[in-house]
Amino acid sequence: MYAVIKTGGKQYKVAAGDVIEVERLKIKGDDPTLTLTPLFVVDDDGTAISGAKELGGYKVGVKVVGDTKGEKLTVFKYRNKSGYRTKTGHRQQYSLIEITSIGDQAKKAKAAPAETSGSDNSGSVDSNGS
Repeated sequence: MYAVIKTGGKQYKVAAGDVIEVERLKIKGDDPTLTLTPLFVVDDDGTAISGAKELGGYKVGVKVVGDTKGEKLTVFKYRNKSGYRTKTGHRQQYSLIEITSIGDQAKKAKAAPAETSGSDNSGSVDSNGS
């Protein structure tokens, strides 16, 4: 299963367990986890899911591992015969994120009560009057 997420104005194809560099994420509080809404999901059986209605329950769990910096870029501007020269640099800041899970929250919520309800009905009485 993989998904396409959007963060920092860019789109990334990710799978569970991937560690990628994205533009710096500012995390509030001490919890380094967040959830992102995917733009596109391909299930294990190869079914492609896109569109806001179908992706409503899908979430991508992300854990921020750390922060890094990209390589230094030198910007040199020059105009011939005028004495104009400027030299500046830039170093982009990135966050390393790990994709912890990709899944449909609605399916998990439906599956969990169905598994537990069958084991505890040995002596229960219906309350609907029948």
